[in-house]
Amino acid sequence: MTEYVTVTGSGPSAAFFDLDRTLISGSSAFTLAIQARKVGLIPTHEFVRDAGSAVAFKLFGASDDTSDEVRKRILGAVTGLRQVELQGLNAEVLPRLIQRVRPEAKRLLERHRRAGRDTFIVSAAPQEIVEPLAHALGMTGGIGTRSRVEDGKYTGELDGPFCYGEGKVEAMQAVASWNSYDLAQSYAYSDSASDLPMLDAVGHPVAVNPDSKLERHARRNGWPIVIFSQRTKSVLRRTLSGVATAGIGIGGFAIGTQVGRKRRSGVFRR
Repeated sequence: MTEYVTVTGSGPSAAFFDLDRTLISGSSAFTLAIQARKVGLIPTHEFVRDAGSAVAFKLFGASDDTSDEVRKRILGAVTGLRQVELQGLNAEVLPRLIQRVRPEAKRLLERHRRAGRDTFIVSAAPQEIVEPLAHALGMTGGIGTRSRVEDGKYTGELDGPFCYGEGKVEAMQAVASWNSYDLAQSYAYSDSASDLPMLDAVGHPVAVNPDSKLERHARRNGWPIVIFSQRTKSVLRRTLSGVATAGIGIGGFAIGTQVGRKRRSGVFRR
């Protein structure tokens, strides 16, 4: 597979794809924000005060203390929202995300499928987006951040790992254990140094349009570096110019669902 990287290996394995600026160009949170604001679902004033720190967290990564603080603020902001209302956004959000899937990523997904390898999205984005998007793309499943739901409403508590940094690894290991994947034979793709734990967790890490820190790490360790179509920068400029809106969108990060107990066997077991 000279176009990107060589997809090889035998035995049970999987390919894990970061979502934002890897599988798709730009930010899924930004797309969610536009629709959420359009239908008046999320009050702007609850998120604007956190927009700066939220955008920095999403675009450039964060320390453990900062990510923990952002996670708590986000979960607090969505407490009491009805799950069905957020799920209802998919009718508008998913088609827009599908349009932004990188053509190279589509071909790479097909290569992995032909190799008999399961494929997953792994993202801090809400499970409401990640799971249906993965299935729409013909992938095995999606691993997103889930929030506990009681009586149809979000409680403000996580129902699983916060899928960022080490949280992605925890979720991947659970999926690998349930499906008997060998992570040493598995692949992972990301654009960001914040995903170094995810990339280090597999035997075949690949840097996609990497940021400077990830590029340096990849070169030092001999990891493949691939360049997908360059729509990212223009999308990034639009995102930063709408910083308040992006802050709202990032509020969707921790809006996961309590689907772990209902997902089909062989993907994720609670």
